[in-house]
Amino acid sequence: MSRSRSVDLDALTQGREQLSPATFTALRDLLHAHSGIALAGHKLTMVQSRLAKRLRALGLQTYEEYLRRLENPEAPEWPEFINALTTNLTSFFREGHHFTRLVELLKPTLPSRRRLRIWSAGCSTGEEPYTLAMTLLNAFGTALPIEILATDLDTAVLATASKGIYPEARIEDLDNEWKRFAFLRGRGEREGRVCVRPEVRDLITFRQLNLLDAEWPVGSEPFQAIFCRNVMIYFDKPTQRKLLRRFHGLLEPEGLLFVGHSEALLDPALGFRSLGQTIYRRKELAP
Repeated sequence: MSRSRSVDLDALTQGREQLSPATFTALRDLLHAHSGIALAGHKLTMVQSRLAKRLRALGLQTYEEYLRRLENPEAPEWPEFINALTTNLTSFFREGHHFTRLVELLKPTLPSRRRLRIWSAGCSTGEEPYTLAMTLLNAFGTALPIEILATDLDTAVLATASKGIYPEARIEDLDNEWKRFAFLRGRGEREGRVCVRPEVRDLITFRQLNLLDAEWPVGSEPFQAIFCRNVMIYFDKPTQRKLLRRFHGLLEPEGLLFVGHSEALLDPALGFRSLGQTIYRRKELAP
């Protein structure tokens, strides 16, 4: 290698610090204590890569300096830290059988209802709650008020979700009927993007919420269904059990809980009966 090439490499790596195992562990512990997210021990490289952008933005040289920024739980860097380390993979009609079954299970109960309340807990960039709104509006129309609460810890994805504007490629796999029913194509500056129709978007309230908080601002009326899919896989077992008990208390009798395909609830003592396909019905707990 020529001397000039060696100098170029030195310049590229100058000031770039590695994330030490000890600092990685400290960051993992902070994340777990604040959000319940349990990062696996092999995620050091991923954490280093994602937080490198925050170091550059803040003008910091080391991950130890960044760790000190987080020692105060009220520090303004906390939302950025959470946003950097949360994964938000989603799509419209993901695990589509859940939406079909939701309509089938709710339909027999409609005559006795005043409204429908559904919670999308861990809504990411909004595809799940918008799919819920599309599905329920298409199935039941406007005769029955529909209220969908959509929450997430990550403020960045919530900002995207609340706008309801997506690249056109995000809906290319949807049937044309759904595209016409729920979306408007952008023109001019918005060409190449689609916007969720107001009548669909208006059914949803977006709100930042940490599932580890002692109080959840979700209202006092019970939910008919809670969607918490591919969220609990990031929590340890004690946290999962605690969340399930709280979900149980927020669902109406015979209410429905939808979880991700890898999140089967195996403990009947938690108060849920399996309906198959990772759908559960609330049952009364033994006294």
